[in-house]
Amino acid sequence: MSVIVIMIPAAMLIAGLAVLAFARAAKHGQFDDLESPAHRMLHDDDAKR
Repeated sequence: MSVIVIMIPAAMLIAGLAVLAFARAAKHGQFDDLESPAHRMLHDDDAKR
């Protein structure tokens, strides 16, 4: 029973940190452009070197 007293707050803390990380990423525009990275990988960058 004493393990549950430690694990539940630890799980809540980790979940809260994940929510904060997601909110910060969304606020700073991390998810604004979802199309360009998929097209950027198709370009051949070796010709520039």
